[in-house]
Amino acid sequence: MAVPSSSVFDCIVLGAGIQGSFTAYHLAKNHKKTLLLEQFPLPHSRGSSHGQTRIIRRAYAEDFYTNMMEESYQLWAELEKESGVKLYRKTGLVVIAPPGNEEFETIWKNLEERKLPWESLMQEQFKQKYPGFSLNPEEVAGCDHDGGVLSADKALRAVQEQFLKMGGVIRDGEKVKHIQPGQVVKVTTNSSVFEAEHLVITAGPWAQKVLSPLGLELPLKTLRINVCYWKEKIPGKSGLLQNFPTFLAVNPNGEEHEVYGLPSQEYPGLFKICFHGGNEADPEARELQDKPNEIQDIQILCKFVSQYFPDLHPKPAVIEQCMYTSTPDCNFILDYHPLHKNIVIGSGFSGHGFKLSPLVGKILCELSIGKQPIYDLKPFSITRFKTQ
Repeated sequence: MAVPSSSVFDCIVLGAGIQGSFTAYHLAKNHKKTLLLEQFPLPHSRGSSHGQTRIIRRAYAEDFYTNMMEESYQLWAELEKESGVKLYRKTGLVVIAPPGNEEFETIWKNLEERKLPWESLMQEQFKQKYPGFSLNPEEVAGCDHDGGVLSADKALRAVQEQFLKMGGVIRDGEKVKHIQPGQVVKVTTNSSVFEAEHLVITAGPWAQKVLSPLGLELPLKTLRINVCYWKEKIPGKSGLLQNFPTFLAVNPNGEEHEVYGLPSQEYPGLFKICFHGGNEADPEARELQDKPNEIQDIQILCKFVSQYFPDLHPKPAVIEQCMYTSTPDCNFILDYHPLHKNIVIGSGFSGHGFKLSPLVGKILCELSIGKQPIYDLKPFSITRFKTQ
C-alpha cells in the first residue's frame, strides 16, 4: 500500500521534548520538510522537558560543554528575538565546594582561560550578597556571572511555534509501533504510516524502547527525579526571595553528590532545591510509591537545607517528578545508528541537557542532512560504550 504524499517527509523527528523540538526547528530552517512526532497529547509532563524553570550556565568542568555554551547562549537569544518571548533571566550561578575540590578548580580554570565573566567569592562577600545562604567555614565559592534561569515550558512552546511558522508539521498522540529502516525509513504509529529519507530519534526516557527493535542496546538508565520546593519559616524574613541565586553545590560536606537550586517561578514564595540524581524507574510507571521522608535523596536534601538554608523549613513543601535519561559518563549521545546512517540518535542528556538544547538540535540537524558539525563529537559517540 502506497503512503499518501502528505505522509512523506524529508525528515521525521521522533520525540517532541526540547531536544527534538529544536532539531525539528533547525531542520525547518534548512528548508527540510519535517515531521515532529510525539506519543502523548501536547503539552504533557511525562518526560524531561516540562516545568517552568531550568538552570543555564557556562560553569562546567568539561571544557567541551563550556565551549558549546557560547553558541548556545546566542541561539537562545535568537529564539527570544524570533518569538518575542523572554526565556532567559540572568541571576548569576554560584558554585560552592569543599576546599581543594578538583571539579570546582577545573570549572574556574575553564572560565578563566576563555576570559568569561566570573569571580571568586570570599566568605564575607558571600554572606553580604546572599543572606540566608550559610556556607561551612572552609568552603569556597565562585560566581559564573552569565548563569541564570531558563523558562522551560515557555521555551518549548516558543520553539514549537517557530517550527510551525516555518511550515513544520507536529503530530501528537502518535505512539510509534514500528520503525522499518532502509533507504527510506518507514515509521508506523498507532494511527498512521509516515516515510522519510532521514529519522532523528530524541525519545527521552523511551529511547531504549525505540532503539532495541533497531538492534541497538545503549547503557541508558531512566531515573525518577524528585523535584522539591521549600518554604520559608517566616515569609520574607531571610531576604532570600530578593536575591536567591541559581546555585550548584559540588560534594557538599565532602559527600559524593551534587545539589542545585534556583529561584522558583512554579510556586511563588517557595524555593526550588533539588538533588542531582534519582532512582531507576520505568517511564511508564514512575509514580512515587515510597513515603517522601523515607527516600534517600530527599533525606539528603532535608539535611542540606537545614544546614545551608536555616530560614527554610527542613522538609519540602511540594515534591514533583521528572525523568533523567543518563549515560555512565553523564555525557550526551549525539551520533548515527551504527548500521543505519540515515538514523540519528540524540539521547542520554543526564539531567543537564536543557541549556544546550538549541545547539544540540543544530548538531542533530547537521548530522541528519550530512553537514559536518564544527564541534568534536567524540565525547558524544556511541562507540565509547561497549554496545551490542
